[in-house]
Amino acid sequence: MALNFFDKLSQNFIELLNDKDDYNVIIKVENKEKSFMAHSNVLKCRSPYFRRELENIQPNENNIKIITKSSVSAQIFDIILKYIYGGIVNLENVETRFIFDLMLVANEFKLEELTNKLEILLIDTKASWLKTHFSLVYRTIYDAQNFKKLENYCNDIIVKYPNLIFDSSDFTSLQESALVSLLKRDDLQMKEVEIWDYVIKWGISQNSTLPTNLEEWSKENFFTLKTTLQQCLPFIRYFHLTTYEVLDKIKPYKKIIDKQLWDDINQHLLAPERPVKSIILPSRSVLVTDLPPRTNKSEEFFSTIVSKDHVAEISTWIDRNTTAYTSTNNPYKFELILSGTRDGFASQKFWELCHGHAGTVVVVKVKGTDEIIGGYNPLAWDNSNINNQWMATNDSFIFSLKNGNIKNSILSRVKNQNNAIYYMGKIDQKSFGPYFGCDNFYIGNQCQCKCKFLIADYERPIRTPSSEYFKIVNYEVFEVRNF
Repeated sequence: MALNFFDKLSQNFIELLNDKDDYNVIIKVENKEKSFMAHSNVLKCRSPYFRRELENIQPNENNIKIITKSSVSAQIFDIILKYIYGGIVNLENVETRFIFDLMLVANEFKLEELTNKLEILLIDTKASWLKTHFSLVYRTIYDAQNFKKLENYCNDIIVKYPNLIFDSSDFTSLQESALVSLLKRDDLQMKEVEIWDYVIKWGISQNSTLPTNLEEWSKENFFTLKTTLQQCLPFIRYFHLTTYEVLDKIKPYKKIIDKQLWDDINQHLLAPERPVKSIILPSRSVLVTDLPPRTNKSEEFFSTIVSKDHVAEISTWIDRNTTAYTSTNNPYKFELILSGTRDGFASQKFWELCHGHAGTVVVVKVKGTDEIIGGYNPLAWDNSNINNQWMATNDSFIFSLKNGNIKNSILSRVKNQNNAIYYMGKIDQKSFGPYFGCDNFYIGNQCQCKCKFLIADYERPIRTPSSEYFKIVNYEVFEVRNF
């Protein structure tokens, strides 16, 4: 039988960290503006990175070893040290971007346990943020080359929605390892000829000296492209292209393909039953979604306020996409948390039902008009505050949706991130529900709402001037989740 006393052990080591008498290491962070004192034995025991660094640093005249990490913020390093000493990581009321950056620093310091925990936390609870910042996440994890769970998570999304990467403006800056990992996937949902076109585009972009006119290419130009694409070309499914695709797309670049492969492609087109010497990769599988059996009963929709087209539009805004989602390719589902007509319009009910939910959309139907307005909060709602508190984020927005006489939707992103969302303390939770900016949009108790006409913390007003205060017939709150 073993008795564990980890809580007291953790507490004692945190006390050791706070003891400034016996330290023998100083770590300078945040452009050397902040210094932390630590103990070499603890650092070396907990982190392979610090073990290597400390072994290669000579102490100064006071027998102190100094490590400089200018690019690491003081706030992140404070959490890193508390984890190293006490195994404690407090992530209350922090932005998802902070968690992501903390994971990167933990990986840099070779803190495998913390890195893995944060990676799983992001995948399990911060999916909306990961998709909103998909390009940043995807490129960063491939730069680090040590986040296999996130790599697989991102690739699972891309194979279903390849436009997220292949149609992005910075596709040509994609790391080679990331592109190869996608080309290896048998379930990449693209036509093979389109994949070929993107691979050629990527390869050409890596060599700025290549002529723009293919007819002007020399033998050396083709060799340059072949060398650039040597890791990509083996994963093209040449034997599943049509004759016209080979003639129109592959043949102009046949000089970058090995002679044996080119001969086999042509033989396969003429006599597909004959064996070839080249490896024939399987065709890419098309994901098929089984349709439910047809019934006479009409499908029951999840909302009495917004349509599936509205949901697709809001999802596009969440991901900051330039290409709009449709109701058929929207990667998100909206799960209803609260409905005013079902759960009541008391403000306190909002804080009760929405507490802990992150990545939420609030929509309201304005009484006496066709207006549908709302807001998106990427942070988790929190009803535990004693006092009112501003929450900072760059990713929230408010909106008005096209509906009936309302001909155009309005998107208004936060411009003062420090006043993005207002979380009510215990007393004011009885009077106010969701609150965006300084009166830019809020829902008060029992259907009373306000939208400020003067531009304040968000880019633009979402209602035309008539009255800042208005009544609603219903409101709904959804959590945005992956399919």
